[in-house]
Formats: sequence, structure tokens, C-alpha cells
Amino acid sequence: MPQSFLAGLNPEQLEAATLPHQSALILAGAGSGKTRVLTTRIAYLIQTGQVSPAGILAVTFTNKAAKEMLTRLSAMLPINTRGMWVGTFHGLCNRLLRAHHREAGLPALFQILDSADQLGAIKRLLKALDVDDEKYPPKQLQHFINNTKDQGLRARDVEAYDPYTRKQQELFAAYDEQCQREGVVDFAELLLRSYELLSRDTALRAHYQSRFRHILVDEFQDTNRLQYLWLKQLAGPDAAVFAVGDDDQSIYAFRGARVGNMQDFKRDFGVEKVIKLEQNYRSQGNILEAANALIAHNRTRLGKNLWTAESTGEPIRLYETANDQEEAQFIVDEAKALKRDGVAFAHIALLYRSNAQSRVLEHALFSAGIPYRVHGGLRFFERQEIKHALAYLRLIGNTDDDGALMRVINFPARGIGARSLEQLQEIAKQNQSSLWQAAKSGQLGGKAGASIGAFLALIGSMRDTCAGLPLPEQIEHMLAHSGLIAHFQAEKDGADRVDNLNELVNAAVGFVNENEDDSLIAFLTHAALEAGEHQAGEGSDALQLMTVHAAKGLEFHAVFLSGLEEGLFPHENAMNENGGVEEERRLMYVAITRARRRLYLSLAQSRMLHGQFRYGLASRFLDEIPENLLKRINPVPGGVPFSYCGSDLPVTKIATGRSLPRTKTYPPYFDSSSPWHVGQNVAHAKFGSGVIVNCEGSGADARVQVKFRNAGVKWLALEYAKLTAA
Repeated sequence: MPQSFLAGLNPEQLEAATLPHQSALILAGAGSGKTRVLTTRIAYLIQTGQVSPAGILAVTFTNKAAKEMLTRLSAMLPINTRGMWVGTFHGLCNRLLRAHHREAGLPALFQILDSADQLGAIKRLLKALDVDDEKYPPKQLQHFINNTKDQGLRARDVEAYDPYTRKQQELFAAYDEQCQREGVVDFAELLLRSYELLSRDTALRAHYQSRFRHILVDEFQDTNRLQYLWLKQLAGPDAAVFAVGDDDQSIYAFRGARVGNMQDFKRDFGVEKVIKLEQNYRSQGNILEAANALIAHNRTRLGKNLWTAESTGEPIRLYETANDQEEAQFIVDEAKALKRDGVAFAHIALLYRSNAQSRVLEHALFSAGIPYRVHGGLRFFERQEIKHALAYLRLIGNTDDDGALMRVINFPARGIGARSLEQLQEIAKQNQSSLWQAAKSGQLGGKAGASIGAFLALIGSMRDTCAGLPLPEQIEHMLAHSGLIAHFQAEKDGADRVDNLNELVNAAVGFVNENEDDSLIAFLTHAALEAGEHQAGEGSDALQLMTVHAAKGLEFHAVFLSGLEEGLFPHENAMNENGGVEEERRLMYVAITRARRRLYLSLAQSRMLHGQFRYGLASRFLDEIPENLLKRINPVPGGVPFSYCGSDLPVTKIATGRSLPRTKTYPPYFDSSSPWHVGQNVAHAKFGSGVIVNCEGSGADARVQVKFRNAGVKWLALEYAKLTAA
């Protein structure tokens, strides 16, 4: 038995890595070393002769995770990992469809549409069919198509109960026909087409089932319905499926993730072994105790309890303040103090539930001269100049790609106007052909016809020249002759765009060095699959800003979690959704477990969002963290509790939407003798707990407007309200 790579595993990790041939569910808590367990399991299976590298199918959720897994395997065993099927669902489905494109009904050189290209294709479809895009918004139709495909369904399978849905169904079918005609597939189609291929081709399914006797899946809690069905197709009667996940970190329901797949997996695969990885190697004791106490309030969970061999550590700091500006300043001051204590800014994260919160935080950091990086900006392959370059490359690879042609036929400008393009589309529609074939037909005459003819000749020349060049030189040739470089060089602020275009050549060089298949189609596939994955800049010491969703999978020495108010976290949109609050609690759990040594929680009584001041109650999640774990930091003189609202708080619009003069300040009290004020936490016998957001009148006419946690916003006459201070 091999010992080197098994050394150092804790008992539960060792049991998981060395399981006999059986399907198993590994409940891997945050920071419990799940990647090590996965890679060690693969190495153990290969080393003990239970399977060859080619007999492994390992599914991850990011290309970065797949590369990390292969790198670790190479360090464990002297094997060639290039032929192994390790990758994302989309990457593996693409590989399957490339190998069996005929059986799947696809051209050999089919192209992949990323999200932006897919939206462009839908817009073209609506225009070609003369459909009102205000009545049927392209993004809404895109969501309908993708959501339907993620359920494993085609347009014909949609149950249409009303005329609107029937029209969406028709447009979905027309979209599929357009994609088939152009030889392109979107991300959801990669999975659905692959699933359908395996479903109908019994011989092919049997081949892959006999090949992949060991299937390993990372982040199982994030799988959607179609991904689960795809795995069931590949898992033969003798397959052992090793599913690793954490139901407490299932936070992507809005993307179709179905946490119920974990329970289904136990039933469908007859899982007898559930191993819990509960020892955490990231966070100190107080942080884990808070996370455990919080998530215990979720009823629909498989259940586990994180622990650490490390010390209890520092208490969690809870900062309660009057407004978001004070909250931001506190974060700035503490970040500076951490820096003075030797903590790099790059090891500090500032998390928030909603992107709308970031403006005040960014302004405070900028004003203080603290470098910061906002995760979630445009990625390399999503930048406009790169999209243009990739469109030229797509045309070089497949001239029938209408989306690529429409993007660059008049970029840089060639005098081909919108009217000419409409005529070209009409010709293509009449001829049932691609736009390229319609342009070649010569039916469009005059100046527009000549301009389009020159464009066709340009692409044709580039195709001929690139056919004999290595990939990086193909891209250099395209950049030099397409006019993109010259176009951006002529722009006042085009230097960065030119640098990005030149970086595309560097990306091609790296791709060639890392991949056996260094063809143009393979590179375009790589670019499409990589689009949307975060690749943070390296080398600079900058504080990290991001939403809690974006922080999944990351860890930091110190974490600030801001905006812990009802309606913000948990988010108000989740309040009326089935299971919404439980998912928000899982999101809070993810946020807490990002911290290694120090965790700050902060909330503000008033916050400017969407042009309004909003007053909020403290988040219910704070009530679920034991008081003994918290160190309350109160900035208000005299130790006044969270309900305090400073008398000079400027308000331009209150929570009800009533506008007030910009120069006026809202009075926090009715009069000097009244015990009630705006922002005060109160309780009502019928409506429960709430916060005062407005007040008017005096004496017998006095009344308050209260935002209740469970009963909404109500006006109450003080004489009869019988409110009590909470």
C-alpha cells in the first residue's frame, strides 16, 4: 500500500481516500481539505491498480480547480495526466461532443457561444422574426432558454399555459434552429446535447460506462438537475461515484443549483457510506463556533459540526453605528491598523451582500489612499476589444458563424450600414443560408455590395494565410490585417486596448505550451470556456472587495462583513421565496468561514441605497450567534445601543419614498420630552419587533411609522399603539 501521499491525513480523510469500490458521499466542511482528499483518492486508486488514469472521470466547477487537481496528481505520482478526463461539466461535455460530433448532429468545427454571444444571437433572431423586443426582452428570453435546458428540456417539452409562454416556446425552437444552422452551441446546449447523445446511443453510453468505473465530483451541492442526470447516464451499474460537497455551502439556487441532489444521490446510488470531514484547518475556534451556531438554525441539512485543533482565538468584533459612512470609516481605520500589525492588504477581504453597497466603501478606501481591487469586473476574454478579435478568429475557423460576422463586418468601420445588414439578413432568410453565403451570392449590389465583397476577400485572405501558421502567428496576422490595432491606436485612450490585443498573442503562446491540441478551434473553445471565470491580478498588495457569492472558495486572514441588516442580509428578495432565508443563512455561513484569524461584523442604522435612506433592524443572523463569541464595538458616546439615531442625520428621502427638502434634517424626536425617535427598536404585541422609520405630530396626535420584521410597514397612533422599547 502506498504511504507517502497518505501521510498526514486525519482519520476521516484517510477513510474517504481509501474507500473500497463503492459510491460514497463526502460531507466536506469549509476548510476541511476536500481538494486534498479528492486528489489523494485518485492517486490511491491509480497506485493500487484499481483503475488506469484513462479510467478516471473527475468533475470540478472551475477550470482553475481542474488544473490544481492535475498539478497535485503529477506531484503525487509519475503519470502523464494529459489524457485524463478531469475538468468542468462544460469542458468534459465539449470533449465528448468533439469526439462524437456526427452522432450529436454537429459540425466538426462547431463554435461555443458564451453568454454575451448567445444574447447577441437572440437579438438577431428577434429582429429577423420582427418580434417586439420590449414585449419579449432578449435577456428574459435568454434566461427562459437556459433555465429550460438546465432542466433537461427542449422547447417541445415546455408546458405552455398562456399565450406569452407559447410565444417564448416558439422563439426557443427558432433559436435552436438558428444555432443548428450556424453550427454553434451555447453553454447549456453543451450539457443538454451531451446528455441527449448518451440517452439515445446505447452503445456509446455503454462504452463510457465501462471506461469510467470511478467518477469523482467536486462541489456536488452546486450541481443542477441536468448535471445530475448527465452523471447518472455515465455511471454504469459497476460505477463508484465519489461525491464531495457541503450542503451548508449551497448558495447558487439562482443559477439552478439544487441542494436536493445530495439527498437524491444517497437514494439513487444506494449510498451506505457518508463520511463527514469536520476538522477545519482554516479558522480559529470562535469563528467556527459562530458558524456552527448559525447554520444549526437551518432545518433541511445533512448535519455536521466544524472543529479545529487550533486555539479559540479572538472574539468576533461587532460594530454597530448610525450610518453607512461611519461603518465605512471604521473599516478603513481597522484595515490600516491590521496593516500596521503586519497583515498585508491582500490578506484582508471586505464582503457585502449586494453590489449596491460598494460605492460608499470604495469612496472611503479611495479617500484614505488604501489600494483595493473589486472582484467581478470585466475579465480578459470579456473585454470588448478581445471579443472583436475572437470574432475575427471565429470567422477564420467557420465563415458560417453569423454572430461573429455581425460583430465585425463593420468594425472597424467599412461603410456597411444598418440598412445594408438588414438586406443581407433578408437574403439569408430567403435563401435559408448563413450571412456569409448570402453575401457571396452577389444579390446585394451597389456600394454596400462592394464593401461587403471587400470584407469577404479580407476574411478569405486571412483564412488562406493562417492555414499554414502556428496559432500565435495566426493571431498576430489577424491583428495586423483586421485593422483592430490601427483602430485602437487612433483612439485617445486606446493604449490599454492595444496592450490587451497584444496580450491575446501571449495567451495563445501559453495555450500552445500547455495543450496537445493547439488548433485555432481548441483555442477558441478555451476562450469561450474561460470567459466569466475570475482571474485576479497578481503582484499588488490590495484590499479585496467582493460580494459574498464571489468569496466562495477563498480565505483571508481578516474578513469584514458589512451591512448586516434585515432586508439587506438576509436580502429582502429572499424573504418570500421558499427556502430563501435558509439559503441566505448558508450564504452568511460561507462569509463567516472565509476568515482565518479575525472576523468583523458591521451594521448601520441608516444606509443610502438606490437614492434612499433606509432604516433597518439588525439582521436576525446576529441573534443566532452566541453573545459570548462577540465583542461589541459601539462608536456612539455614552454606549447608546444600536437603535440610536444621531440628531444631525441628513435625510433626502425616507423609507416610505416621501421626499424632503435636501437641506432639511429629519428630527429624531417628536419633542424634547418624547421617549421615541427615528431608528429606535420597538416591540408590538401583535406585529412583533420593528424599527421606527418616521414620526409626526405631538401629544394626542402623535404617531409613528414602524417597519416590522414580519408585518411590513405600518403607521401607529402612539396613544393606542402600546409600543415598548426593544
